[in-house]
Amino acid sequence: MTPSRSPDILCIGAVLWDIIGRCDKPMRQGSDMPGRITRLPGGVALNIGMALSRFGLAPALLSAVGRDPEGDELMAACAVRGLMTDFIYRSDDLPTDRYMAVEGANGLIAAVADAHSLEAAGDKILGPLGDGRLPKPFTGAVALDGNLTIDLLGLMAESPLLAEADLRVAPASPGKALRLAPFVKTGRGTLYVNLEEAGLLCQRVFADSRAAAEGLLARGAARVVVTDGSNPATVADPDSMHTQTPPQVQVARVTGAGDTFMAAHIAAERGGIKAEAALQQALDATALYVSGETLI
Repeated sequence: MTPSRSPDILCIGAVLWDIIGRCDKPMRQGSDMPGRITRLPGGVALNIGMALSRFGLAPALLSAVGRDPEGDELMAACAVRGLMTDFIYRSDDLPTDRYMAVEGANGLIAAVADAHSLEAAGDKILGPLGDGRLPKPFTGAVALDGNLTIDLLGLMAESPLLAEADLRVAPASPGKALRLAPFVKTGRGTLYVNLEEAGLLCQRVFADSRAAAEGLLARGAARVVVTDGSNPATVADPDSMHTQTPPQVQVARVTGAGDTFMAAHIAAERGGIKAEAALQQALDATALYVSGETLI
């Protein structure tokens, strides 16, 4: 099937259902509190894609979705949100992935990401990059998430199919931060990490985002964006470094905040905004998101 339009950016990684339990009071381990439970389209690649669509871009998803009722419903939900699903690998024997989280007024309490189908699909999700359905080599922007296996991420870090692409890479969670090591080793792409993830990649503890950015560059990273919650964030490459402080807001939601930040930053830079201003624009957009406001 020929896509009806050409994508501005590829979002490669998790496309799944988010099941989120939220309580408007602080929680701790073992808490049993009243709240709301919602199910929404999610996953790092999909969250980034939805945000990019709101920022006026035309994202296409490369992922794995089951041929089950949950998968059919998810594909329809993606299309309604302006995302191109033409390139998604539909598996007959793998179920649609899910993510479950519990959030309190004090932030994320716990989460479990079940992305086993995406991992099992492996390089099948990259078929459109090599079979002619997408330009070869691909020269546009590509947002990758760390829900892919380290072997597949390593392949992509060195693949000639992506050698001319504007790679943007995020680990998905601190537990998957080390999966970004191939991009540090090869000096490919822009890495989006928080302070904890930067420390894991560098095997040390950093006091702030600026020190973390310096550490990642010293290990070979080509370009990094390091966030630290409500503390200053830094964007850096070997020639420049800029640090900005996020706006202070009341937190109403947490899940998807990092994906919103990454999408807002990509959209700003793809729109020609320079590094320092793009970082501030992304921080402002994320502050609106976590406060519960509508971005656009």
